[in-house]
Amino acid sequence: MKTFFQYNWIVREEWYKWCEDVPQEELLKVRTGGVGGILHTLFHIIDVEWSWIRVLQGKPDFQESFDEYQSLERVKELDALFQKDVREFVHVWDNHMEMNELQETRQDGSIEILTWGEVMRHTIAHEIHHIGQLSVWSRELGGKPVSANLIRKGLTTLKP
Repeated sequence: MKTFFQYNWIVREEWYKWCEDVPQEELLKVRTGGVGGILHTLFHIIDVEWSWIRVLQGKPDFQESFDEYQSLERVKELDALFQKDVREFVHVWDNHMEMNELQETRQDGSIEILTWGEVMRHTIAHEIHHIGQLSVWSRELGGKPVSANLIRKGLTTLKP
């Protein structure tokens, strides 16, 4: 679990670096698929990661709008702020937390029981899914996407 969170953080940083060479209007341009454009997708990844961790901790969810984060620098600042809490939670994760239950109320009012392990894996998969969308958009812009390779990223231990 910890390895995949670390992987996502490394790849996210590589996407930020990739974005530095892309004009602002291209980063904000609404594209087919996903939640909007490149920056909005990065914002969404950060939002979902932090929100799920907050829910597991019994804390309030994130309610900010992307309208306040319309630059690469603002998105990176938000990520740095939120990632501190996420890293702390992931760092203390152990197998005893796997089957902890989270009660979620669905939009129709019904109750659903999720395990913490399921939520953590969803959070990981969610980011990987959206990184795939960024890869497609990078090719549409004539660029080379960030490598999705997990190997040779130095992930044998979680770095605090």
